[in-house]
Amino acid sequence: MTDVLRHAQSTISNPDIELKVGEMETMKIETFLRVCVTLVLLTTACLVRFDSQTSLIFTSYSKTATFRDMNDLFVLVFLDIAAAGYNIILLVIRRLLSSRLKPDMRGSYKHLAWFTFLFDQAVAYLILASNSAGLVASIYAITGDKHHLFWMKLCNKFNRFCIQVGGALLCGYVAFLLMVAISLLSGYGLFRHYSPKTFLVLK
Repeated sequence: MTDVLRHAQSTISNPDIELKVGEMETMKIETFLRVCVTLVLLTTACLVRFDSQTSLIFTSYSKTATFRDMNDLFVLVFLDIAAAGYNIILLVIRRLLSSRLKPDMRGSYKHLAWFTFLFDQAVAYLILASNSAGLVASIYAITGDKHHLFWMKLCNKFNRFCIQVGGALLCGYVAFLLMVAISLLSGYGLFRHYSPKTFLVLK
C-alpha cells in the first residue's frame, strides 16, 4: 500500500507531466485568443467593406463614399481577411494534428512551432501597419491637406461613413493587441524547450 502511494505521488509530481499540463493550458489560451482575433479581424473587414454613404456634394452632384475611394482602406480589408484566414487555417491544422503530432521538439512539432512563432509576428506587424496607414488616411479625410497633397475634407460630407471607419480602426488595433499576446504565447511555447544557457540548443 505504501509503495502504491509513493508511486502515485511520484507520478503526480513528475515534472514531465507538469510540463504537459502547462502546455495544454497555454494551448487552450492561445486557441481562445485566436478565435477572438479572428472574429475581431472579420468584424473590422466587414465594417470597412460594407461601409458606404451617399451625400450631396454640389447642387446637382452626389457622391457615394466607399472603402474603394481610399487605397489604404482597400489594403486594410484585404490584409484583415488574410490575417483572419491565417488564424483559421492554423486552428484547423492544430485541431487535425493534435492527436497525431506530439510536442516533441526533435520532430515535426519543432517546424510547426517555429512557423507559428515567425508568422504570428509577421501578421501582428501587418495588422499594425495596415491600421496605421488607414488611420493616417482617415486623419487627412477629417482635417484635409490642401497645401501639400490637395486632399479636401471628406468627413464633413460623409459623417456616418467616417464614424464607421473609425470604429473599424479601433477594432483593428484591438486585433493587433490580441496578436501581440498570441505572439508572446507562441514564443513562450517555443523557447521554453531550449536551454537558457546555450543559444538555440534544446534542453
